[in-house]
Amino acid sequence: MTAFAGTGVGVATWVTRTPAIRDALGATTAEMGLVIAGLSVGSILGISLGGLLVARRGARFVVVGGMTAIVAGMVVIAVGAATGQSLVVATGLAFFGYGMGSGEIGNNVSGVELEVSVGRSVVPTLHGCFSLGTVVGALAGLVANHVALPVAAHLGLAAALVGAGTVWLSRQVPAGTGRVERGAPGADDQPAGEPEPRFAWLDARLVGLGVIILGMALAEGSASDWLPLIVVDGYGSTAVLGSVIYAFFGAAMALGRLSGGRLIDRFGRAPVMRTSSLVAAAGIGVVVVAPDLVVAAAGVLLWGLGASLGFPVALSAAGDDPRHAARRATAVATAGYAAFLVGPPVLGLLGEHVGLRDAMVVVLVAVLATTFAAGAVRPRPAPVEPLG
Repeated sequence: MTAFAGTGVGVATWVTRTPAIRDALGATTAEMGLVIAGLSVGSILGISLGGLLVARRGARFVVVGGMTAIVAGMVVIAVGAATGQSLVVATGLAFFGYGMGSGEIGNNVSGVELEVSVGRSVVPTLHGCFSLGTVVGALAGLVANHVALPVAAHLGLAAALVGAGTVWLSRQVPAGTGRVERGAPGADDQPAGEPEPRFAWLDARLVGLGVIILGMALAEGSASDWLPLIVVDGYGSTAVLGSVIYAFFGAAMALGRLSGGRLIDRFGRAPVMRTSSLVAAAGIGVVVVAPDLVVAAAGVLLWGLGASLGFPVALSAAGDDPRHAARRATAVATAGYAAFLVGPPVLGLLGEHVGLRDAMVVVLVAVLATTFAAGAVRPRPAPVEPLG
């Protein structure tokens, strides 16, 4: 699970250089949204195959394959940025997205199974490691911007570091986690010879979890992709300060996740989830209307703290049913990554017409909608009848 941190470093490394990549390509905000769509295409493929691959080959196989694709993607992005080829950058982002989507499905399934086995909230802490990785990546971007390091050199160095880390991390992830032996008695926790309804794992509670993770993942993804550019274009500041503000956001996410397990164990999932949604919405609202970057930084703090627990809490709730924990966790993670990766390119197209700050109103509305579904994260006292 410590691979979360390595993935976070890779994500933040290129995200914090988005202004530099845009300048290298000579792209507008709308064109950058289309380039980032390459990330969405790869990620949708990754999350579509991730659950199937975990069931057949185990989490470690999927995580290692995903990290390898991330490294390859960064190399291709570096080549595209150096040559000014938007299509090459989009292709590299597709590799990157596939690795991130499939690899984190494996990581999330491992985390949910670990939480079930230890009987306490640990998924938020594991996601906190991811957020710490984004802070490291943002600080690396800050240094790279300060010394005017070329984008290709920056991403090439990041690829080498993440690749070396993957070799070590692959030995720390259990090989068989999440794997389902087809045809074995009890493989789906059903009596041998007794068929299980095809969609027995799908219920109204899972739909509610999907609503939560759609809104909260959109909040996290829009910050990851656009916050540095909001600082540059929306507030007329520098790329260096864009990296600083993004590092601040990552630190807020890490703080919320590392402390979230204790809050959940004390106050319960639903109250914490509802409060988090309101805090995130308040923070996004401040960023939209703030008169200057100092006030906006306070909004970024609230935005990060509020958005931090949406993804891990929804995943924990999805894993409550021991019969279908891996399948339900995969479904929820898929909804989350769809919002995390499809939403930001759409916001880029909208931002071209109304400005990136005003485009965040869409995210604000989506986050507020999650408050009405917060009850879905309550611990499941008994099996729920499937839909249909």
